[in-house]
Amino acid sequence: MQRILITSAIPYINGIKHLGNLVGSQLPADLYARYMRARGHEVMFICGTDEHGTPAELAAAAAGIPVAQYCADMWAKQKRLSDRFQLSFDKFGRSSSPQNHRLTQYFAERLAENGLIEEVVESQLYSKADGRFLPDRYVEGTCPDCGYDRARGDQCENCTRQLDPTDLIEPRSAISGSTDLEIRETRHLYLRQSALRERLEEWIASKDDWPILTTSIARKWLHDGDGLRDRGITRDLEWGVPVRRGERPWPGMEGKVFYVWFDAPIEYIAATKEWADGEGLEDAAWRSWWRTDEGASDVRYVQFMGKDNVPFHTLSFPATIIGSGEPWKLVDYIKSFNYLNYDGGQFSTSLGRGIFMDQALDILPADYWRWWLLSHAPENSDSEFTWENFQVSVNKDLADILGNFVSRVTKFCRSKFGEAVPGGGEPEDRERALIAELETRVAAYQRHLEAIEIRKAANELRAIWAGGNEYLQDAAPWSVFRERPERAAAIIRFSLNLIRLYAVLSAPFIPDTATKMMKAMRAEDGLWPKDIAAALASLPPGRSFTVPDNLFSKISDAERESWQKRFAGGRE
Repeated sequence: MQRILITSAIPYINGIKHLGNLVGSQLPADLYARYMRARGHEVMFICGTDEHGTPAELAAAAAGIPVAQYCADMWAKQKRLSDRFQLSFDKFGRSSSPQNHRLTQYFAERLAENGLIEEVVESQLYSKADGRFLPDRYVEGTCPDCGYDRARGDQCENCTRQLDPTDLIEPRSAISGSTDLEIRETRHLYLRQSALRERLEEWIASKDDWPILTTSIARKWLHDGDGLRDRGITRDLEWGVPVRRGERPWPGMEGKVFYVWFDAPIEYIAATKEWADGEGLEDAAWRSWWRTDEGASDVRYVQFMGKDNVPFHTLSFPATIIGSGEPWKLVDYIKSFNYLNYDGGQFSTSLGRGIFMDQALDILPADYWRWWLLSHAPENSDSEFTWENFQVSVNKDLADILGNFVSRVTKFCRSKFGEAVPGGGEPEDRERALIAELETRVAAYQRHLEAIEIRKAANELRAIWAGGNEYLQDAAPWSVFRERPERAAAIIRFSLNLIRLYAVLSAPFIPDTATKMMKAMRAEDGLWPKDIAAALASLPPGRSFTVPDNLFSKISDAERESWQKRFAGGRE
């Protein structure tokens, strides 16, 4: 048994997340967590909401409510949606939690004690129209690198370049749209990342098993231009973690808060403490996941994120951990993803373009979306959601292959043998051949899931389902029944056991459907198969079952066209 710590990138609080956000971190992380639990490992799966900084302030202002209330409301909405998508977090925390406040201030104090915090007088944009300084995300403009005209003052979401607001071409206030801006001086704390460059470079170089996407982005920010730059970790904002040194004020930093990208990754640790506190456990419970001197040395830590989050998770957050000088757990593997685009363009939270998590669940149950998103995960390149592809995938993979198999087997059994596993007959060559094929395919499926090769795993699972259909068609129990009813019974008994096996194997991808299949087979345990032949004999003759409702409905052309038209514009 391994101990596996899994974190998915913490989503911003400003609104419901779209399907591109979901497949870029939380959903594949859940797949991996479910699989590892099924294999008997101890898993801690952590996420939460990123509630500080300008996105929260701007969204709250637009909603006309206090920012704390806005964040509490949106956390509850995001939590409900994650539950409905069956995201199996051990804790879905909040970066505004007292635990994260204390840990963020603690790390800043440790960095300062180690000479890695510097006070810098910087030039910052000031909006006369708004009467305030404009930190990073309060400024929009054109990216100097790629020309994207909606780049933010901290990062261009188009090319992922890290920016300062003063880098932008034709900057404007994100509050009022005013271009009447001037540069004024303000004092901030900077993390001396440059002093840690060699240690970060050595650490990244040791990760030769990381995806190319992850390491290429990390090395780009280490070496391009001036290399790794020192970064400001405070902002002139009201909402956030107050800048303090432990219990004491930080001289000269009154009225300032820590930069959201400094405190947000620390929430991974803080959310684990939130979990322990909520369970009434001692601090040793959460520290055993995060402190290598208190039990975390045997933990494998895996992060999931979109490619735009890679620079902060390979450089800034590790700089915080390493710079603290304490034995905190560093990530072992980062699974990063490209972008999922939407029907010829980009998903966009700010523009309301695409399908959002709540809208998706209004149309179809979660497993339809989970299957399509995971089987089309943008691992090696950007991928694209189209309604035509979604329809074909649902109708073929879920309805025709898996759903049809379950329906044919259970209904035929009910009509000929009743609602119980039939006895009689023995396995023959067809069964032995499928067992041999499944042994090979399940082994490959496991390898892909362990390597977090999600599309390859989905392809293998699809082939496993298809193998049952091919077997059933070749064995043809409906024809055999007339002359050899005992042989037909053996075929159907084997097929009912296939349904149970498919439920166990499919649970990481489509957990709701897997549960329905297990309940229909009156199977109480979902133990991962160690021996395929034994697994396919686990339902004994006489075991009752029920014919489940249609597992998946096909998407009609009329439905597809209706949805395509409905979501052609911005969010309703």
